[in-house]
Amino acid sequence: MIAVYLSPLYAAWNIVQLIWILRWMGACAGVFQTVWARTAVVLCYTFFAVSLLIAFFLPASKLQRVMKLIGNYWLGVLLYMTMAIGIALILHFILSRVPFGPKELLFSDRGLAIAGAVCAAVVIAFSAWGIVSAHIIRTTNYEVTVDKPCAAGPLRVALVADLHLGYNIGNAGMRDMVEKINAGQPDLVVIAGDIFDNQYEALEDPEKLAHILSGLESRYGVYACYGNHDIEEPILAGFTFSSAKKKESDPRMDALLEKANIRLLRDEAVLIDDAFYVYGRPDYERPGRGIEKRKTPQEITADLDTDKPIIVIDHEPRELQELADAGVDLDLCGHTHDGQSFPVNLMVRLMWENSCGYLQKGQMHNIVTSGLGAFGPFMRAGTKSEICFIDVQFR
Repeated sequence: MIAVYLSPLYAAWNIVQLIWILRWMGACAGVFQTVWARTAVVLCYTFFAVSLLIAFFLPASKLQRVMKLIGNYWLGVLLYMTMAIGIALILHFILSRVPFGPKELLFSDRGLAIAGAVCAAVVIAFSAWGIVSAHIIRTTNYEVTVDKPCAAGPLRVALVADLHLGYNIGNAGMRDMVEKINAGQPDLVVIAGDIFDNQYEALEDPEKLAHILSGLESRYGVYACYGNHDIEEPILAGFTFSSAKKKESDPRMDALLEKANIRLLRDEAVLIDDAFYVYGRPDYERPGRGIEKRKTPQEITADLDTDKPIIVIDHEPRELQELADAGVDLDLCGHTHDGQSFPVNLMVRLMWENSCGYLQKGQMHNIVTSGLGAFGPFMRAGTKSEICFIDVQFR
């Protein structure tokens, strides 16, 4: 319901931006001072501003996919428009009240044209940077040593999270991911949640997608846990809607993973090769079907042989000290996206003990990936879409 309450603010800010865009375009060329040109600009801006709302009410179709994609990119562009125009308005307010030499030139039509051009260049540059960066999958390597023996010997683990399969990323992106993971020759592949993007209908071609994912190659297989977006839930501009019905994964999501030979762990452990454990935790916020409350770290390891290495997959990087105290050796997470785009990436570091990268808690190693996909706009300015390869040595 937050989206409903914020809609007047969203509309008001878009009107402010549109007024300044019209003033800037009018200062740049006389043609933009005509009624027909202004009308065209208003209609074009309005289309982008309401594209997410249009997509929200459209039935599942190719048209909805197109509108959803347009709306998602609009959110990213709007972020940088808000930054650029917001800063320009603040400077305008301050400088209009401060006496200085070239003040008359700055507040002339020429000054407005130059200031607007700078704002437009900033918006285009950041948006283009974010779009290009999101489409490039990079690899990040880690080396850790677990202070336990392991009969399986050293392990090479491939970690991915936050695929957000749906409108932004589909079969082509997954094919690229599979090729890069297989090239790294991992012993184990883990997917730390947010595999889907809230809507099964958003998948491009589920059968083909399952076939592509089944191509993941590793010595011990592929294991996954669910995240807060691995549920069927309507979302508008990143906001969810309250419902009396319990929010849980679509059974078709579970079936797709099974077809792809991906083992979904629901608050359960699997002992691999009688040498080490992999434990998949349900999501902290939405534990999912059949799970009312997820197990505590102490409950996780209570029935495990803690002399063997314990690898935990947990979507959100929470309870790190508790997991370390419980005897977990390697905690693999996602969720944060490393803030996904500047300047959010600077703020998210204040919200998490480990927002992205490596952190050691006692004898436990925690690694948080920035994720492979994206939520909302498929843009990553200042962060990266990544696959993590973790080389684990044992005592």
